[in-house]
Amino acid sequence: MASISELKDISNQVRRDIVRMVHAVQSGHPGGSLGCTDFLTALYFHIMKHDRNFSMDADQEDVFFLSNGHISPVFYSVLARSGYFDVKELASFRKLNTRLQGHPTTHEHLPGVRIASGSLGQGLSVAIGAALSKKLNKDAHLVFSLHGDGELQEGQIWEAVMFAAHNKVDNLIATVDFNGQQIDGPTSKVLSLDSLRAKFEAFNWTVIDMNGNDMDDVVAVLDKAKSMTGQGKPICILMKTEMGKGVDFMEGSHEWHGIAPNDDQLAKALAQLPETLGDY
Repeated sequence: MASISELKDISNQVRRDIVRMVHAVQSGHPGGSLGCTDFLTALYFHIMKHDRNFSMDADQEDVFFLSNGHISPVFYSVLARSGYFDVKELASFRKLNTRLQGHPTTHEHLPGVRIASGSLGQGLSVAIGAALSKKLNKDAHLVFSLHGDGELQEGQIWEAVMFAAHNKVDNLIATVDFNGQQIDGPTSKVLSLDSLRAKFEAFNWTVIDMNGNDMDDVVAVLDKAKSMTGQGKPICILMKTEMGKGVDFMEGSHEWHGIAPNDDQLAKALAQLPETLGDY
């Protein structure tokens, strides 16, 4: 289990991986990836009890599902850095006939990936199914999922939210990346989400707030969420983040949702992100 200081160093390196991966192929989604780096780092290096000897069954271990699959750069980096596959494979990101496609898929058999998540809105349904399976199998481990706030404009999400509460899926912790941005602009202008807390509470979920770009708060809130499982309600973490976090010219702008930095921008980004674990 990594310390807070170690988690911060890992996050810094993961952010370097993200901008380098996206730059190398001039394609990908750096903004949301950078914003969610601290969360995924804490999850895989501190919070989850998981087996790097990967199996699709995830029996007797915690399991994570990435629903907003376009932030694959951060997911791939964290998987590699936590031991699921060789870090050098990050250099194959988004290249033809490789396992690290732009959106995670399963037919490449990449360790750590259990669902294809190119289409938004589906991950919560899968996470609920996995959580119910653990209950049936008397497996006390937890299911975690991550969703974009723009993704919550998908109707399937709310069907799943209703189902989880009705069926008391209380071994599920679903986190929403609440950065207020999506590909076409601020969520408030594209399709307002209004109060997500009020919505989830109306569906009878337990709701917790998190500063997703403060590692101390990320760890504390995730620990709190774990302590609140098993009480008859699914748990939602509303994680406030800043798109592009860690790279000043990317921060807070929807424009970096899905574009790659050029050579000069890469150099500026890397200058703000000291190498801590060694580049791939």
